[in-house]
Amino acid sequence: MKKNACSVVFVLVLLAPILLAIPAAEQNWTNYVRIGAYGLQSGNADQIVRSAQEDGVFGIEVDNDIPGRYESFVNPEEKLKAIRAVVQKAHAVGNRAFVYIAGTECITANADKTSHTLAKEHPDWLQRKITGEPAIFGGGTAFWIAKGDEDVWISPYAPAWRKSYMERVRQIAATGIDGIYVDIPYWMTHFDGWEDTWASFDDYTVATFLKQTGLDAKRDLKLGDFSDSNFRQWIEFRIHTITDFMQEIDQTAKSVNPEIKTIPEIYPGIEEEAARVGADVYSLYPFVDTIAHEYEFGAGDHMASSRTPLDWFSYQVGMHSFRAFAQGKATWILNYSWDGDQKVDRREAMMNLAVSELMAGANFWDAPGHSMAGSNDPPTRKKIFSWIQAHEKTFYLPRAPITPIGVYFSPQTRNFFANEFIASYRGILILLMQKHLEFQVVTPRTLSDFRGSTLILPDVRVMSGSEKAWLRTYVGANKALLITGEDTTGVGNAANVIRFSKCPGKDYTQALQKDFDATRPDREQEFLKGLKSETAVRVAASSMLATAIARVNGQPHVFFSNFAGLRGGVNPVQTPQTGVEVAISGATKGRGFFLPFLGDAQPLEGTVTAGGVTYHLPVIEKGAVFWYEP
Repeated sequence: MKKNACSVVFVLVLLAPILLAIPAAEQNWTNYVRIGAYGLQSGNADQIVRSAQEDGVFGIEVDNDIPGRYESFVNPEEKLKAIRAVVQKAHAVGNRAFVYIAGTECITANADKTSHTLAKEHPDWLQRKITGEPAIFGGGTAFWIAKGDEDVWISPYAPAWRKSYMERVRQIAATGIDGIYVDIPYWMTHFDGWEDTWASFDDYTVATFLKQTGLDAKRDLKLGDFSDSNFRQWIEFRIHTITDFMQEIDQTAKSVNPEIKTIPEIYPGIEEEAARVGADVYSLYPFVDTIAHEYEFGAGDHMASSRTPLDWFSYQVGMHSFRAFAQGKATWILNYSWDGDQKVDRREAMMNLAVSELMAGANFWDAPGHSMAGSNDPPTRKKIFSWIQAHEKTFYLPRAPITPIGVYFSPQTRNFFANEFIASYRGILILLMQKHLEFQVVTPRTLSDFRGSTLILPDVRVMSGSEKAWLRTYVGANKALLITGEDTTGVGNAANVIRFSKCPGKDYTQALQKDFDATRPDREQEFLKGLKSETAVRVAASSMLATAIARVNGQPHVFFSNFAGLRGGVNPVQTPQTGVEVAISGATKGRGFFLPFLGDAQPLEGTVTAGGVTYHLPVIEKGAVFWYEP
């Protein structure tokens, strides 16, 4: 890490997020993975690769954590040998492999029986509460910590640890492994008793913050007060720290193996948790090759078997946001389908999870319970993987906008006003999905590339000068700007600037939460009238279908996810949807195609009208894709 790199990037993150434009990534093997996970030990590389090939796995995750286990952090040779073996076997059959390592967590096994533990030998490395309490935990604190083990969380600014950690990254990269999968690169704020600590206040972190900002983190912040400018700097600093840590891992690995991929796994998504643990997917995507999202938010167990239709739509919002943040890089989803629910068929839950992720353009990773390895039903996973492989270009080639309505994701508004912003943002995106309108998530990095005729600001409360300048230009070009909730744009009054002091996104969210089945998009009719209509693809369907419209390989596509009839913990089988129509505006001829989930593509005959060609789709059960070839 260059001596002055941290402070320079920190200034850019705070003052000019729009400057960090990242070009769209070229596709590689990470865009097409069908992931299976396996525990790697000495001597089982043959078995792992053979099983992966039989199950249709492309992208083999191996659990062989070197820096996250103190014994191998000190002496990694045995595990490095095992990694070399699985790399050789995977590459021999044309597969890819990536290896799991921990981020800021480290476990010492049987710590109650030895004096050689990380905490005992390096107490200065540990993250701490503002009171000085170290981040040390024992068996039972989390399901992966065994009785007698010591679990600690380390400050990214502990210099001796970071130097040794990066040396382990170099050694792992030198094995020829295709990817390094970095789990939980967090500030410790997610175990019981630590949620509101906004850690860490260890000496190394406090000293770095003082150097960068001139503020004493222990005395100059009003912890938890989002109106305090000093606390806001602490939030940004903590996000930058984790981003910089992952960037150094990426640079270190690629200095040895230029083709290796860096893959953080994190659970925070678009919600407040990102600022709390410091791992923000929006900030991370430019500096890593893909992200594996163990995406959870709010209350509940988040199993596919227990999700309500509103849960399913809310997860669609998150995944579409991730795809926008990624700018062409892959988005892997490590969610969970089933964990012993006797009222729900595990196979149906697996298929529901798969279809929801595929239609959003994300890569499906099936795992049982809250483990990474295995499957709830191997034959069903094999069937799903085989179908994905046959149609991978449909789902994973780049998706380009056609005539989208833009919805703005403001990272800093989320950081400081998470509850207000997410209620508005999520409600508007679900509204557009249920109304079957093409949408595009727009961010500070992609604002200058947005070409749609309508942009929605969902209660955006924090904007930089460059963002405001772009909006003035946009409005000056007679494009529609819809501002909901608070208005910080400074664009003034114009016929094409429409303001909603009562936010329709929040209103729709509240209505859905109160009675999802009875809530329909047309309740926000005034808001919908403000959207400029230049729709190239029109869809007529039930609001229980979530749609995503995009151009794939030059052809208009509509991706359908069916959530009708689903009842969490009760019924995992959708109510089939009939009478769905897709109209291609301005077309006079051409062919339509329909691909049902786990089925075969079939051609459709269209009906020519004055406005274009209309296609009547077959029954949609779990989901489907329609596309049009001129």
